[in-house]
Amino acid sequence: MIATIVLLAVLLVLFYLMTSIKIVRQGYQYTIEHFGRYTTTASPGFNFYPAFFYRVGRKVNMMEQVIDIPGQEIITKDNAIVSTDGVVFFQVLDAAKAAYEVSDLYVALLQLTTTNLRTVMGSMDLDETLSKRDEINARLLSVVDHATVPWGVKITRVEIKDIRPPTDIVAAMGRQMKAEREKRANILEAEGSRASEILRAEGQKQARILESEGRKESAFRDSEARERAAEAEARATRVVSEAIESGGTQAINYFIAQKYVEAVGKFATSPNAKTILFPVEATQLIGTLGGIGELAKDALGKAAPTTAPAQPQLPQQRQSALAPPTTGNA
Repeated sequence: MIATIVLLAVLLVLFYLMTSIKIVRQGYQYTIEHFGRYTTTASPGFNFYPAFFYRVGRKVNMMEQVIDIPGQEIITKDNAIVSTDGVVFFQVLDAAKAAYEVSDLYVALLQLTTTNLRTVMGSMDLDETLSKRDEINARLLSVVDHATVPWGVKITRVEIKDIRPPTDIVAAMGRQMKAEREKRANILEAEGSRASEILRAEGQKQARILESEGRKESAFRDSEARERAAEAEARATRVVSEAIESGGTQAINYFIAQKYVEAVGKFATSPNAKTILFPVEATQLIGTLGGIGELAKDALGKAAPTTAPAQPQLPQQRQSALAPPTTGNA
């Protein structure tokens, strides 16, 4: 009998000790209550609190958690209805406040985020809600995080997952985007045509300027060439005049014979000439050549000229021109 009582007592002690030991998992904190009143927070690991006097109040998850915001229909500032949803990332920093300052933390966070989402997006136009998601997220994060400070909760991030305008608005936006793109395409095409015409006009202008400058340079060079030719002709005339003045009639005969020979040579080398008409007799040409020889001898300072065939004079050439021409085959 005594042994049975002792065994029961030992079992009761073991049971009491087992119920007094509190093992807290990593990532959690337990609130400890003494007869229903919060006294302390049990950290992860081994904790001993006498049973019956102390009990675990709440098991609080201290890891970062996510709450999914269900789809909401929101009226924007310009009276457009959009459907949106999102997510909220939060972390409990104070287990006691999260357990005793708010009745249901998850429901409270969900309702707080939903109402502020309506407030923020309802103050913006449709275009702003579609293009300024970062601004919406930042405003929501600031408002919700400030409201959850008394609960010992830190809102780390608020993200809008999707914004869905009505079907008719989406179709209108598609038509507007198409019109804007066509407008930009037409503007770019017009600007390209304008630039092309400008470049073409500039090219024509430069071509006309270069052509005008070319004509100017050509005229200048032609004038300079004529001037040089005139100067050469003047010098040649002056040399001829000096030769005539110093050489007498022999110099005149020399130049006349030279021109005569050149003219006859041109007749002989003409591809279309089959017959050559000589305006003077052949003997007169021989006499002219003899005069050229006499002129050469005088110029070289040799002995007095020997007897040579009579040299034709200008009056004789005029008389010979009246004689009937002789014909010779080329």
